[in-house]
Amino acid sequence: MTTLTRQDLNFGQVVADILCEFLEVAIHLILYVREVYPSGIFQKRKKYNVPVQMSCHPELNQYIQDTLHCVKPLIEKNEAEKVVVVIMDKEHHPVERFVFEISQPPLLSISSETLLSHLEQLLRAVILKISVCDAVLDNNPPGCTFTVLVYTREAATRNMEKVQVIKDFPWIVADEQEVLMQEPRLIPLKTMTSDIVKVQ
Repeated sequence: MTTLTRQDLNFGQVVADILCEFLEVAIHLILYVREVYPSGIFQKRKKYNVPVQMSCHPELNQYIQDTLHCVKPLIEKNEAEKVVVVIMDKEHHPVERFVFEISQPPLLSISSETLLSHLEQLLRAVILKISVCDAVLDNNPPGCTFTVLVYTREAATRNMEKVQVIKDFPWIVADEQEVLMQEPRLIPLKTMTSDIVKVQ
């Protein structure tokens, strides 16, 4: 059995790759389950050994991929605290927020044989919770849209203004109306903790 350390691999890059792939699946599934887009634009696929719904709409897919491409360097440097999928009504007021809190543990002690298997089990559990979350949530009003917010550490915010990962896809500070919800209530779906990342 081989034990990996931070020196054996680019720890931040491994975490970023895994999390961005997971976030892509989670965002598609949230949009499907919460009926932000018609079910006809989604196709059933298999991820983490469970069926999931993924969009087949090119522009939506490109937006999600571009967003995650810009988030990835922040995760690599451990500068992203949260990635939030916000579902908004027609007036652009938030009606739901799916918050993915991200933290990397200070030490890494994992065996290469068990890493992927263990992580797949944890990610599968989160995906399964998302797929049934509509049972505990109220229906959204018709005509909803969504946005993705990224909460960063302060130093990262200053650096983001200088570095633009994708041309014509700049980061902007979120409007207060996109962030604040009227009478919010918290419904925790799942906490996932592994040796390389913690997601709530």
